[in-house]
Amino acid sequence: MRRPPAVAVTGGIAAGKSEALAAFARHGAATLSADAIVHDLLASDPEVREAIRDRWGADAVGDRGRIGEIVFADPAELEWLERLLHPRTRAVTDAWLATVDAPLAVVEVPLLYETGGESRFDAVVVISASDEIRSSRRPGLAAREARLIPDTEKASRADFVYVNDGSLDDLDEFVSDVVEVVCAR
Repeated sequence: MRRPPAVAVTGGIAAGKSEALAAFARHGAATLSADAIVHDLLASDPEVREAIRDRWGADAVGDRGRIGEIVFADPAELEWLERLLHPRTRAVTDAWLATVDAPLAVVEVPLLYETGGESRFDAVVVISASDEIRSSRRPGLAAREARLIPDTEKASRADFVYVNDGSLDDLDEFVSDVVEVVCAR
């Protein structure tokens, strides 16, 4: 079986990556979210849960809110958690990509460029939005975003860029165009 083209969707916090992923699904793409993989790993992977228990205690196991309090207050703890989760997330994603039976596979990867993952995909879509729009969607995001590559740099490296300041119909039209171009390659 020939692997379908694989597209990564990335962008800033609260830019609309999940809405873009849903639009790709409406256009026939198989979709996967790295965030959903991480949530599943935190909730049910025995090795991840044991490592978290050993590091932060039983009260942190499976408690994303508690884990967030720890890692966003201490960059060393965030680095430890990312070293634990990123290889597992990449392995789950790669295994999923190998099984996709659809014309297109699309994965939402918030930290795509930050982890050097772009080379694993045939195309990259960056979803962007103004700071005002993103702040209205997710108050307090500035502290979490400080360590991320700026959207302007992400956009300069991407194959497709969408500034998500319009309607869902506008986003859907953009996604339709991306699907057409990528599937025609």
